[in-house]
Amino acid sequence: MIQKLKPKSEFTRNVLTLMTGTTIAQAIPIAISPILTRIYTPQDYGIVALYMSIATIASIIATGRYEMAIMLPKKDTDAINILLLSIGITFLMSFISFLIIFLFNQEITNFLGNQDVSIWLYLVPVSVLLTGIYQGLRYWNNRKKYFKNLAKNTIIQAGTNSSLNLSFGFLGFGAGGLIFSGLIGKLISILFLSKIAWNKDSQLLKSKNNLKIIALLKLHKKLPLFNLPNALIDTFRTSGINILIAKLFTISSLGHYSLAWRMVVTPASLIGNSLSQVLFQKLSSSKKIDLYSLVIKFIFKASLIALPMYGFIYLFAEQIFTFVFGNKWTEAGQVASVLAPWLFLNFISSPLSPIFIIINKQEIMLIFSIIYMLVPISILYLFQQYNFINVIEIISITMSFLLVLLILFILNTTFRLKKGSN
Repeated sequence: MIQKLKPKSEFTRNVLTLMTGTTIAQAIPIAISPILTRIYTPQDYGIVALYMSIATIASIIATGRYEMAIMLPKKDTDAINILLLSIGITFLMSFISFLIIFLFNQEITNFLGNQDVSIWLYLVPVSVLLTGIYQGLRYWNNRKKYFKNLAKNTIIQAGTNSSLNLSFGFLGFGAGGLIFSGLIGKLISILFLSKIAWNKDSQLLKSKNNLKIIALLKLHKKLPLFNLPNALIDTFRTSGINILIAKLFTISSLGHYSLAWRMVVTPASLIGNSLSQVLFQKLSSSKKIDLYSLVIKFIFKASLIALPMYGFIYLFAEQIFTFVFGNKWTEAGQVASVLAPWLFLNFISSPLSPIFIIINKQEIMLIFSIIYMLVPISILYLFQQYNFINVIEIISITMSFLLVLLILFILNTTFRLKKGSN
């Protein structure tokens, strides 16, 4: 009887495996958030958001995006060499980021417009190193279909981050507590994923070949040439929004925006990442003629998941944030509500973006990303005299329209591939 209830589709089983872990992982930070918002202030969240604006930009460069190529080769021996390549690049980029922070700390601090973030910038190279290694190991585990272990890892990381957030908060660490928690959680995740890879695939390390690594670096050169700028542009968009909110409005406004983003985007992105990992594996191993039907099925399934979730956020976020986090976080609830339409469409479109890697058309996504970055930053700058919530609402509506266009373009592209293969 139980066997009949199990999903027959491997795709669905793998997604559910990851989603089981991510659902538990979501519950942990959400459960302690009412405590955290009474320990940490909007200013603390704002400082962390500024720190992450720089750390995220630097971390995107960490691997040259070569970790995404781990999914592509037919042979595991090629894939392991790509993993080693991405880790080697990560160490180099971490050292370069250390030199930049050491030499230009004050200039970066002045640009961010908040002196409190200065001391924490010295941890950016650590973020770069840990993020680069972590990303490579996640893609390797995804390639090998170790989805149960990826789900466990998600729970471990969420549990570590949350417990440390509480501990550092009660000890009065302020913004530093949130930063240290994230770094330690990432380190523990790396140790967990490394152990899995070592136990199951350590023999593949014998395939390490420096000439092969150089050849693979050249073979997948479109990733740093097109996908890296694309990822950087996406990060510049997110970080640029954070920086401009702090500069044009207040650090508290950024704190409200940051909490709304964490409570709405981060838990939903855990589900979205589960979908993305499994979908990328499925798309990369499928024939081009089958991409259109896979995209259609994914959009339908993702909509069924996302619509109730974001509809509820749109209708009730303000009341929920005020009740759960306290009266000082009402504005964060308003931000979450107006972001809902944009985030709903982002939930659907984001996992589909690897289509352009698979069909080797990264330049198309690059053009879209440039537009997608310029629009919200321009709106913040041009409408800075308006109420903060109204400006976020304008951004949400405009970005929703752009994502609808992107989804239609992906459908059209994969449909033409299907017709062209017949």
